[in-house]
Parts: sequence; C-alpha cells; structure tokens
Amino acid sequence: MRSPDPATVRIDGPWAHRDVHANGIRLHVSETGEGPLVLMLHGFGEFWWGWRHQLTALSDAGYRAVAVDLRGYGDSDKPPRGYDAWTLAGDVGGLVKALGERKAHVIGHGWGGLLAWSAAALHPRLVHSVVALGAPHPLALRRQIRRTMLRRKAHNQARAIGTLFRGQIPMYPERKLVKDDAVALEHLMRQWAGREWADSSDFTAAVERYKHAIRIRGVAFSAMEYYRWAVRSQIRSEGRRFTEALDKPVPVPSLRIHGAKDPVMLLATAEASRRWLGRDAPLQVLADVGHYPHEEAPDTVNKALKSWLSGTFQF
Repeated sequence: MRSPDPATVRIDGPWAHRDVHANGIRLHVSETGEGPLVLMLHGFGEFWWGWRHQLTALSDAGYRAVAVDLRGYGDSDKPPRGYDAWTLAGDVGGLVKALGERKAHVIGHGWGGLLAWSAAALHPRLVHSVVALGAPHPLALRRQIRRTMLRRKAHNQARAIGTLFRGQIPMYPERKLVKDDAVALEHLMRQWAGREWADSSDFTAAVERYKHAIRIRGVAFSAMEYYRWAVRSQIRSEGRRFTEALDKPVPVPSLRIHGAKDPVMLLATAEASRRWLGRDAPLQVLADVGHYPHEEAPDTVNKALKSWLSGTFQF
C-alpha cells in the first residue's frame, strides 16, 4: 500500500502551518494566537493533531499556542538517528529559540511529557514551566519498571509498558504497526484510552487521523526508535549521563495531569515522581480517564491549563 504524503497532516483549521528549522532539522508546527509561548509535544503514535482542543482554547485565552510534529513524526524531518533524549530535548530547546522566544511553557503527553521533563532539566533557561499529561518523571518511570520487573501482581509498571520491550526487535514492530492500515495502532489506543472516549465518535475520527499519519514513510521506524533508545541507553554511558543530569529537583514549576484509569503510565508511577519535584508540583487526577486526558476530557484539561498558566491554579 502506498505511503501517504506527509503534507496531508497539515489539516485546515483556525491555525497556521509552517516549517521551523531547529537543532539541525526541519520541524512542522501548527500555531495560533499571540502572547506567551505554550509549546505542546505529542505522544507515541500521534502528531500535532492531538492538541487540536488545546490550540484554540489557549489562543483564545491570550497565549501563542504551538503544537509540533516531533522528530520523525507527521511532516517533520525523519532522519535515521537522533532519537535519544539528549537530541530530542535539544529539538525542544532549539524550537523555542527558533520561534523567536526566550522561554516557553512546555506541555507534553506520554513521550512528549517525558521530553518536557528532559528539556526542563537540560535546558532550564528556556522553560517557564512543565505540564505533563500521562507522563511521570523519566526517573520515576525507570525506577518503577525496575522495581516491578519480576512481579506478577496488578499495578505492574514493567508489564503495563510492555510495548517498550516488544519494540526492541528490529524491523518487526514497525511493520506490524502499519500492517492492515495500521489497525495495531487503533488496538493500542483503544486499550490505553478510557472507555467513554474509546466508544465515542471523536475517538473514531481521531484514530483515523493517527492511522493515516503513522503510515507516512519513516514514521513507524522513528516512533519505535524512541522506545529502542530508552531501553538500550540503560547499558550505555550516554544513558548513565542522562540519568545523572535528571537526578536532581526539577528546576521549574510543574503540573501533572493524570488519568485514574491510565493502563500504560500507572498512577502510582506518577505519584512516585514527587521525589524529583519541588513544592509547586500539583497532581490532578481525572476519574474514569485513561492515557489521553487532553483528548478524553478536553474541557477539564483546558480549564486546568488556563488556570495554571495564569498563576491561579488551585487543587
């Protein structure tokens, strides 16, 4: 089956599409509004479209809202390498500067959330604050995986994120991901989503977008390279240096929004992130919500984001 044209992810709406060159690559962004910069980073298997509800809500609230296709996704460049956390965090920092801003509020979901934590640690002068949705601190995730690796009990983080380990096999995971019009991605997202959203027409429409985008040439490979570096770095010197760089208190204020029913990034792991956070790091848990709070409960998430960004967040 023929791969889709990358330009097809430039979906029309109340936003503008453009290319920005940062950290040696070209990144596609969708943006709208004026004011302080809010940079949004999507998760595994998605692209900028995951932030469609937040783009309009934040621009209406007086912010410059920008959603990016991460390296390897959508209509951004898909180089054969550079999927390590060091380089990806550099993409985030470089993008802030390339957008002509001194700092940004960085919001990330899933893998995008892990990158938001990483960018705050490695490029703190470029980050105002972090909002992580369905994304515990990277070292909390690492610790919980190691602690539960040999356990058979429920609430096992190692088992919950089994995709991380299954993705280590060369070539097979990406082939499976795009086979039969990327039905495997639909199955994954349905498993990870809360039941209400998974049964909705909005889920069906969104997943069709993601299934189309994952079939763009190079995207499936790139998506799996994120997973491969995360595991292989554990036995490499760069992984040890990355751990040392992050093993300190997050230097900026942070908000965590987590679905109580998230089956892949467990709530207990999000709670374990407290070790690396300062006092100004509230955790808002959304009942009956799975791994996609910003899509499953957009009104609730938008309200939380606007109050956080305005400095009036109460929980």
